[in-house]
Amino acid sequence: MGRAAVGGAEAGRASRRRGDELERAILDAVWAELAEHGYDRLTMDGVAVRARTSKPVLYRRWPNRPALVIAALGRNAPDFQEPPDTGELRADLAAFLLSLLHRFDDLPTDAVHGFLIDLMRDPELRARFRAGLTAFGAVDALEAMMRRAADRGQINAARINPRTASLPLDLLRDAFLLGGGVPSDQVVDEILDDVVLPLLKAP
Repeated sequence: MGRAAVGGAEAGRASRRRGDELERAILDAVWAELAEHGYDRLTMDGVAVRARTSKPVLYRRWPNRPALVIAALGRNAPDFQEPPDTGELRADLAAFLLSLLHRFDDLPTDAVHGFLIDLMRDPELRARFRAGLTAFGAVDALEAMMRRAADRGQINAARINPRTASLPLDLLRDAFLLGGGVPSDQVVDEILDDVVLPLLKAP
């Protein structure tokens, strides 16, 4: 079979993809483009070619490049529905934050940092990102871990509220922005030991 025939067959298979199968192919393509080219050079054209689909298909689902990247980040997030439960809050929070941190291991530093810079520039994008975190259940997972710890008597239940539940994520995001790259595991230790746990244990 000639190359044109093979290409036509592949295009036919691509065109028949629908729903979850097509979305998986697109978001896999986004992650691969981020890893290969970084955020600044990621384009809707490049994603469409890699996913063997068209730009109109992308735009029907996501209005712009940042929204597409948010969807890919959410897809590669850990399972927020079953947060760690070791019996000790620090271990739970550390496992949770490190699982978030290390999902970026296969991406270049500028891919993450460039996206976060766009996030801080654009209020609408920032709101979309926060809504995504809520939808994916990240803050709910943190609050669930904190409430379990309060039931065990490890922290002060009165300290738990939406602001303190999101605090570990907020501090990790700021470490990305201010540090110019993916924070080290030591940064997670400092976030927990110097800020989050003293706050939650305060009378």
